[in-house]
Amino acid sequence: MRLLAARRFGLAVFGRNDPDTSLQMDISRDEQRVLHALAQGGLLKLLKDARGRAIGVECYTRDGWRMAGADLLIFRKLKRKKAIKSINSGPYRITRRGLELVRSQVDNR
Repeated sequence: MRLLAARRFGLAVFGRNDPDTSLQMDISRDEQRVLHALAQGGLLKLLKDARGRAIGVECYTRDGWRMAGADLLIFRKLKRKKAIKSINSGPYRITRRGLELVRSQVDNR
């Protein structure tokens, strides 16, 4: 009832059952940069050691250029937020959730 009354008067009330809270996640500038490159068709490759443990990440643009700024910390944050996903042990690509999180930017091509 409180939520309906608040919406009627244009007030923002974020509760446990409010569907708008799931889309209210903020991401950092570096995460935003990587997600934007992935949204344009890029990919993330996970680098592993001989034991199979992750030691680094390489981000490639759609043109095949390696992009600086992607590290293991950003990779883990994006994976935790379900913004990237690997299919059949392939490179990581952006998900629909990632497309919702990324803010549109003007492409200067």
